[in-house]
Amino acid sequence: MDKQQTAVKDFLMKAYYVDERINSKLEQVASLNELAIKATSTMSDMPGSPNRNIHKTEDIIVKILDLQREIQEDANELLNLKQVIRRCIKQVEDPECQIILEERYLRMVKWEQIATTLNMSMRKVFRLHDETLKKIVIPESWQ
Repeated sequence: MDKQQTAVKDFLMKAYYVDERINSKLEQVASLNELAIKATSTMSDMPGSPNRNIHKTEDIIVKILDLQREIQEDANELLNLKQVIRRCIKQVEDPECQIILEERYLRMVKWEQIATTLNMSMRKVFRLHDETLKKIVIPESWQ
Protein backbone atom coordinates (compact mmCIF):
# COMPACT_ATOMS: atom_id res chain seq x y z
CA MET A 1 0.00 0.00 0.00
CA ASP A 2 1.51 3.34 -1.01
CA LYS A 3 1.51 6.62 0.94
CA GLN A 4 -1.61 7.98 -0.76
CA GLN A 5 -3.58 4.81 -0.03
CA THR A 6 -2.41 4.84 3.58
CA ALA A 7 -3.44 8.49 3.96
CA VAL A 8 -6.89 7.74 2.52
CA LYS A 9 -7.31 4.71 4.78
CA ASP A 10 -6.25 6.77 7.82
CA PHE A 11 -8.76 9.46 6.87
CA LEU A 12 -11.58 6.95 6.42
CA MET A 13 -10.73 5.33 9.78
CA LYS A 14 -11.23 8.64 11.63
CA ALA A 15 -14.96 7.93 11.91
CA TYR A 16 -14.20 4.65 13.66
CA TYR A 17 -11.95 6.36 16.20
CA VAL A 18 -14.46 9.13 16.93
CA ASP A 19 -17.16 6.46 17.35
CA GLU A 20 -14.93 4.54 19.78
CA ARG A 21 -14.24 7.76 21.71
CA ILE A 22 -17.98 8.33 22.04
CA ASN A 23 -18.53 4.76 23.24
CA SER A 24 -15.80 5.16 25.84
CA LYS A 25 -17.36 8.36 27.15
CA LEU A 26 -20.79 6.73 27.28
CA GLU A 27 -19.31 3.97 29.43
CA GLN A 28 -17.75 6.61 31.67
CA VAL A 29 -21.13 8.33 32.06
CA ALA A 30 -22.74 5.01 33.00
CA SER A 31 -20.02 4.41 35.58
CA LEU A 32 -20.46 7.91 37.02
CA ASN A 33 -24.23 7.40 37.16
CA GLU A 34 -23.68 4.24 39.21
CA LEU A 35 -21.30 6.13 41.46
CA ALA A 36 -23.86 8.93 41.92
CA ILE A 37 -26.51 6.39 42.89
CA LYS A 38 -24.14 4.85 45.44
CA ALA A 39 -23.22 8.27 46.81
CA THR A 40 -26.87 9.27 47.08
CA SER A 41 -27.91 6.03 48.75
CA THR A 42 -25.26 6.40 51.45
CA MET A 43 -26.59 9.79 52.52
CA SER A 44 -28.75 9.75 55.58
CA ASP A 45 -29.90 11.93 58.47
CA MET A 46 -27.27 10.38 60.70
CA PRO A 47 -24.42 12.68 61.62
CA GLY A 48 -21.35 11.93 59.58
CA SER A 49 -17.73 12.72 59.71
CA PRO A 50 -17.09 16.45 59.49
CA ASN A 51 -14.31 15.70 57.01
CA ARG A 52 -16.50 13.89 54.47
CA ASN A 53 -17.20 15.51 51.11
CA ILE A 54 -20.80 16.68 51.31
CA HIS A 55 -20.67 17.73 47.68
CA LYS A 56 -19.68 14.32 46.32
CA THR A 57 -22.92 13.79 44.40
CA GLU A 58 -22.80 17.32 43.05
CA ASP A 59 -19.22 16.79 41.82
CA ILE A 60 -20.25 13.56 40.08
CA ILE A 61 -23.20 15.27 38.40
CA VAL A 62 -20.92 18.06 37.12
CA LYS A 63 -18.56 15.43 35.66
CA ILE A 64 -21.51 13.65 34.03
CA LEU A 65 -22.71 16.91 32.46
CA ASP A 66 -19.20 17.70 31.19
CA LEU A 67 -18.92 14.25 29.61
CA GLN A 68 -22.38 14.55 28.05
CA ARG A 69 -21.35 17.87 26.50
CA GLU A 70 -18.20 16.25 25.12
CA ILE A 71 -20.25 13.35 23.76
CA GLN A 72 -22.54 15.79 21.95
CA GLU A 73 -19.53 17.58 20.44
CA ASP A 74 -18.03 14.24 19.37
CA ALA A 75 -21.37 13.14 17.90
CA ASN A 76 -21.53 16.34 15.83
CA GLU A 77 -17.95 15.73 14.67
CA LEU A 78 -18.85 12.15 13.75
CA LEU A 79 -21.90 13.23 11.75
CA ASN A 80 -19.86 15.82 9.84
CA LEU A 81 -17.04 13.37 9.25
CA LYS A 82 -19.38 10.66 7.96
CA GLN A 83 -20.95 13.16 5.59
CA VAL A 84 -17.50 14.01 4.18
CA ILE A 85 -16.63 10.30 3.94
CA ARG A 86 -19.89 9.62 2.07
CA ARG A 87 -18.94 12.30 -0.46
CA CYS A 88 -15.51 10.72 -0.88
CA ILE A 89 -17.04 7.30 -1.41
CA LYS A 90 -19.33 8.74 -4.09
CA GLN A 91 -16.18 9.58 -6.09
CA VAL A 92 -15.92 5.85 -6.79
CA GLU A 93 -17.99 4.68 -9.75
CA ASP A 94 -18.04 0.94 -9.05
CA PRO A 95 -21.06 0.11 -6.82
CA GLU A 96 -19.34 -2.95 -5.30
CA CYS A 97 -16.38 -0.83 -4.28
CA GLN A 98 -18.72 1.79 -2.83
CA ILE A 99 -20.39 -0.91 -0.75
CA ILE A 100 -17.04 -2.18 0.51
CA LEU A 101 -16.08 1.32 1.66
CA GLU A 102 -19.49 2.13 3.12
CA GLU A 103 -19.69 -1.13 5.04
CA ARG A 104 -16.15 -0.85 6.37
CA TYR A 105 -15.83 2.86 7.14
CA LEU A 106 -19.38 4.06 7.77
CA ARG A 107 -20.94 0.97 9.35
CA MET A 108 -17.70 -0.46 10.83
CA VAL A 109 -18.46 -3.96 9.50
CA LYS A 110 -15.74 -6.64 9.75
CA TRP A 111 -14.00 -7.75 6.57
CA GLU A 112 -15.40 -11.29 6.82
CA GLN A 113 -18.96 -9.99 6.92
CA ILE A 114 -18.35 -7.71 3.93
CA ALA A 115 -17.02 -10.67 1.93
CA THR A 116 -20.05 -12.76 2.91
CA THR A 117 -22.50 -9.97 2.08
CA LEU A 118 -20.97 -9.44 -1.36
CA ASN A 119 -20.43 -13.16 -1.92
CA MET A 120 -16.71 -12.59 -2.56
CA SER A 121 -13.51 -14.07 -1.30
CA MET A 122 -11.61 -12.08 1.29
CA ARG A 123 -8.78 -11.79 -1.19
CA LYS A 124 -11.05 -10.12 -3.77
CA VAL A 125 -12.50 -7.75 -1.16
CA PHE A 126 -8.99 -6.70 -0.11
CA ARG A 127 -7.89 -6.28 -3.73
CA LEU A 128 -10.92 -4.13 -4.58
CA HIS A 129 -10.45 -2.16 -1.38
CA ASP A 130 -6.81 -1.40 -2.14
CA GLU A 131 -7.60 -0.43 -5.74
CA THR A 132 -10.45 1.78 -4.62
CA LEU A 133 -8.33 3.67 -2.10
CA LYS A 134 -6.27 4.92 -5.06
CA LYS A 135 -9.37 6.63 -6.47
CA ILE A 136 -10.30 8.58 -3.34
CA VAL A 137 -9.24 12.19 -2.94
CA ILE A 138 -9.27 13.49 0.62
CA PRO A 139 -10.74 17.01 0.87
CA GLU A 140 -8.06 19.61 1.62
CA SER A 141 -9.80 20.69 4.81
CA TRP A 142 -9.26 17.17 6.24
CA GLN A 143 -5.66 16.63 5.18
